[in-house]
Amino acid sequence: MARLWLEAEAFDTLGGWVIDQQSVDQMGSAYVMAHGLGVPVADAETVCCVPQSGDWTVWVRTRDWTAVWGRGEPAGRFNVLLNGVPLPQVLGTNGPSWGWQKAGICHLEEGDTRICLHDLSGFNGRCDALYLTTDPSETPPDGCLELAELRREASGTVTHDDPVIYDLAIAGGGMAGVCAAIAAMRTGSRVVLIQDRSVLGGCNSSEIRVPLGGFAHADPFPNLGRVVTEIEPVFGRPGVLPPEMYEDVRKANVFKLHPDNQYRLALNERVVAVEKQPGNPKAVAAFITRHAHTGAETRYRARCFADCTGDAVIARMMGADVMYGRESRAAYDECLAPEEGDNQVMGMSVLWRSAKTDAPTEFADVDWGIPFSEDNAYYVRSGDWEWETGQYRDQATEAEYIRDYGLMTLFANWSFLKNRSKRKAEWANDTLAWATPIGGKRESYRVVGDYVLTQKDIEDRVEHPDATGAMTWNLDLHFPDPHNEATFDEPFRSCAYHRGILAPYPVPYRCLYARDVENLFLGGRHISTTHVAFSCVRVMRTLGILGEVIGMAASVCA
Repeated sequence: MARLWLEAEAFDTLGGWVIDQQSVDQMGSAYVMAHGLGVPVADAETVCCVPQSGDWTVWVRTRDWTAVWGRGEPAGRFNVLLNGVPLPQVLGTNGPSWGWQKAGICHLEEGDTRICLHDLSGFNGRCDALYLTTDPSETPPDGCLELAELRREASGTVTHDDPVIYDLAIAGGGMAGVCAAIAAMRTGSRVVLIQDRSVLGGCNSSEIRVPLGGFAHADPFPNLGRVVTEIEPVFGRPGVLPPEMYEDVRKANVFKLHPDNQYRLALNERVVAVEKQPGNPKAVAAFITRHAHTGAETRYRARCFADCTGDAVIARMMGADVMYGRESRAAYDECLAPEEGDNQVMGMSVLWRSAKTDAPTEFADVDWGIPFSEDNAYYVRSGDWEWETGQYRDQATEAEYIRDYGLMTLFANWSFLKNRSKRKAEWANDTLAWATPIGGKRESYRVVGDYVLTQKDIEDRVEHPDATGAMTWNLDLHFPDPHNEATFDEPFRSCAYHRGILAPYPVPYRCLYARDVENLFLGGRHISTTHVAFSCVRVMRTLGILGEVIGMAASVCA
């Protein structure tokens, strides 16, 4: 028996398919997705070497992402083509869970074979891997451990050591992680920055397109903010703008101002494991990363580490104490907290925009989960922060569902406007121009530091001896929009409550490291605050400033 294993994200060219890495911790791998906004995307292609001639059975690991809502035909349909010939089974139709779907049987000659993923819908069909076998009775394994073993065996994965022992290893290349890396380098540290996307900036990248909030150069340390000001896009106004306005390359180019031996920029790599120091389970010794395209694993050792992942990925791997959701009012004596604590969070925004065209355009008449009508449709041409989902879900472990729900409601609402609305003539020349393929998270797990910042700290102007960068935003709490929540089974739009603060308020340094991990800094939206206080500190210019603080602190430690 012969067999082949092909990771979809490792194809030679992805065409119009995009990599989604958000669920690696749940799936064990990234996957590819045909994000075409209803227009089929270009094929993903690769060439593999078939070890022997014969009849090969082709299995594809996929799912019907709209099946969870139980309406209409599967959205993300695609074929596998072998040497230009499509296999008979339409894929992405196998139910709501990830699993193996049999694409067909084909005779292949020994030698090179061209394999393509051919999108049929443009509606986010997805593929994790392909398994080819000469045994027609064999079914590939689907358990997590068996899959992980098969992936490593098929790819020949070996964990290679980066020879450098860094002063600071940072997981997460959003604004906080980038600013931490630059500040650490400029104060003498040797740094590795690990980012699981191909671009830097996180929510401020062209992939998500959220503007920076907050202000730099605030008292009591007005020099803080030079780093975030240097790398922030020139066009910083609100609204979903074209991709070039987010200046992804500018964020990366700053690293080139430093000697090559002072930093490593590890793009498309995700931390999949941590190693603890021998004899000291409360200290990190190394990050183990996996490359999203190749599957190659690398060990990065350092003296200090920073969790800037947004989901507290490293802190949770280390067993650090974390918080999730809303604390009760009595827990920290916060008047804006609910009477009873719960797991509600501020959600993920699926940003999108449309454009006018010179002639009428078509959009598929779809119905996957919500029957939109004149009574519940939204007559809008873009979605900004308010197109927000997942407030009652786990933002780390349910990221795929949360993003999918935001996309499904966007597509279904837009389809109604274009095809069945009484006002469809007004939308005839409108077309979807862009939607984020991954979503922009707002809140997830928060890590407990030596101090937990609260609403009372901010509003009572409590002075802390370890004051650092200042918050300049208001208390800005998002909630499911009441009308939307009453109309639909699960909300997908939000509203916000704003409450101003008297003046810039500095964050204590004790909020910027994990209290129970000796060498782990915290950067980004999981620093040590309550849910209410988090609503003031969470905007990206502020988090960039606090990233600058931990970068300098790492150099002090070094």
